[in-house]
This record gives sequence, structure tokens and C-alpha cells, in this order.
Amino acid sequence: MASDLQKRKSSIVFTAMDADDDGFLERADFEALTDRWVAIRGDSGEARLRELMMGWWETLLSASDRDRDDKVTFDELLEVVDDLGTMLDLVVATAESMFEAVDEDGDGRISAEEYSWMIRAWTGSETPTDEAFARLDLDGDGSLSKSEFTRHWVEFWAGDDPDAPGTHVFGAV
Repeated sequence: MASDLQKRKSSIVFTAMDADDDGFLERADFEALTDRWVAIRGDSGEARLRELMMGWWETLLSASDRDRDDKVTFDELLEVVDDLGTMLDLVVATAESMFEAVDEDGDGRISAEEYSWMIRAWTGSETPTDEAFARLDLDGDGSLSKSEFTRHWVEFWAGDDPDAPGTHVFGAV
């Protein structure tokens, strides 16, 4: 069973992704999220961003949609979160796809600005990110490497440590 921390973390992401606030996730929610992201970034890499985000939707749908109604409820998501410790290869693959989506300029690093765009796309609003980014930037070089980002993504989705930097990858919990 998902812990209280895992439920709180999952709720943050679920709420942000549920664009129409209808209590479940469906393809249109991921399309809306992608549209927000494209509006923030502009047309730079739009086709690849759409491909990555819709691929994440297909992965989530396949893993979560127990009743096969093409919708993912919060409870269905929590069932998957509860099992993620045994599916780390899937979590890492998702992290790598997300890294590619966030790394707009393709330099192999996520800058503070790119991270800020990701959070703004997820939340749909201006959100301070300096504190969260500083916590995630383990080596203090001003950017997140793929390995840093992947570590944090795994901590967020499969971890249960409130003090782990990745717990806050989508902001304060």
C-alpha cells in the first residue's frame, strides 16, 4: 500500500495533470499538458515533446488502467506507485524520456530555466523553483545531469524518504 508521503507526492502530479479537473486522467489531459509546455517553450522541438509526452501517457495508461476504460483514476495510479519499487526499469525509462523533454536545447543538462519551464507546464502557473532546483543540483554546477535527474525521478516515484532531494522534484510536498 502506498505510504502517506507517496500519496501526497502522487496527488500533486495527478492534480496538475488532470487539466479538466474531472477526477481522472485521460489522453486529453496529457495533450493539454503538452500544449501548456509548448506555449511556454515555443515551437522548439514541439514534435519530439509531443511524442515523448504522449509516450508517457501510453505507458501510464498501460500500467494503470485496470478496468481498461482509457482513464486513470487516482486509486489506479496509487496501485502502480505501490509497485514501482519492483519496476525500476520502467521508472528509469520514463525519467530518461522526461529528461529529453525538459532538456530543450539538447545539451545533456537541465538548466534552472528549463526546470522552471517544466514546473510551470505541470502546474499551469508561475511557481518559484529556485529553492527546489538548488536542492536537486547535487554537485552545485547550476544544472542537472541526466544521472541527477534520473536519481531524483526514481526518488520521487519509487521512494519514501521525505528528506530525499527527489521527493521535491515537482516542488514542495
